[in-house]
Amino acid sequence: MASNGKPATGQRRRPAVLNSLPNPGLSLILQAGDPAPVHAVLILTDEPLGDFLLKTRRSKYAVIFLGIAILVMSSRASLAAVNAGSLLAQRSIKELKPTAVIRLGKTADWVAIAPDGVWVGSTGPFAVHKIDPKTFKRVATVKLGGEPCAGLAIGFGSLWIPLCGRAPTLAKVDLKTNRLTTFLNVGPAAAEGGVTTSSDSVWLVVDKMGSLARIDPDTGTVRHITRIAPGSYNPLYNDGQIWVTRADGSEVTGVDAVTGMVLATVRTGPGPRFLTAGAGTVWTLNQGDGSLTRIDTRTRQATKTIALGIPGHGGDISFGGEMVWTTVRKVPLSMVDGTTAALRCQWTGPGGDSLGIDHEAIWLTDYHAGTISRIALDDALAHCNGQAGGQR
Repeated sequence: MASNGKPATGQRRRPAVLNSLPNPGLSLILQAGDPAPVHAVLILTDEPLGDFLLKTRRSKYAVIFLGIAILVMSSRASLAAVNAGSLLAQRSIKELKPTAVIRLGKTADWVAIAPDGVWVGSTGPFAVHKIDPKTFKRVATVKLGGEPCAGLAIGFGSLWIPLCGRAPTLAKVDLKTNRLTTFLNVGPAAAEGGVTTSSDSVWLVVDKMGSLARIDPDTGTVRHITRIAPGSYNPLYNDGQIWVTRADGSEVTGVDAVTGMVLATVRTGPGPRFLTAGAGTVWTLNQGDGSLTRIDTRTRQATKTIALGIPGHGGDISFGGEMVWTTVRKVPLSMVDGTTAALRCQWTGPGGDSLGIDHEAIWLTDYHAGTISRIALDDALAHCNGQAGGQR
């Protein structure tokens, strides 16, 4: 905030927050009064906003108002409380000591967990790898004909792997033999998409126009196409419904997994992509502003959106231990209470990008290091609760 000292003669004093803002082109400016409410104004500028605002006081032509955002918080005290909460939640990822770190390739991305193994994708080589959750050792590597680029899914005794390339395909690996059995002539619409399985089908968005394909797991034929909003890429099955986020928008579509009919469209934060489910809720990680949206699967209504401060591409989300866990690079782990939707802890530092929760552990990749780490779930919970937990 502004300094307590008086500005020099002829100088105008600016709030410190404005001095710190970069050149964003399109920026959000918060003008906090006391006790006046906080107003948000969208301004187009190509220079530091502190200097820009000073000039606007001398020139009536300098400002182009693109829109006015409604009040988000009511006073500087509210802003301070939010900032203080975020700072209290942050801690170093170094305090969580992995029980194992397994190197897989040049990069490591995408995690799917089966009853007898943790599967992870990689580049250099293009492959998926199986980790024994009891010994923490890699027990199989299955090489692929392309990059695993759009999630992994377990179902029908197989691992399903969307592959990117000139001709995108869907690979199928037998979970008993750990062998590649077939490539289906259907593939993901884009990288960072997803794949999911229901009780009788594999579901995959196959083009950018929003074609959600329902695939027979035995024959590989497309049984049905459900049309959803263009720019939707990531499906997730939960409790009889397929939920598909629209990364090019701000919504998620609910589809009946039996009839293939669209049931609802639910607003989220901007750019939702990865999603998870648990305890009667679906959660979306919104890449546009780094927020998290909770949806009640019974009412198909969004019940809360909270700020995590982790915007940008990549990342992942999972549900476990009654908590929602997210990861992005440089903020490899955040923990949100699955009941209250409160940010409990956020670990910063190197690593992150994809994760899975099962077998009493958090399985967390470091994309650039090409590794996956096993962190005991109880250990992470204990550290967040202020207790030194023993690793298991």
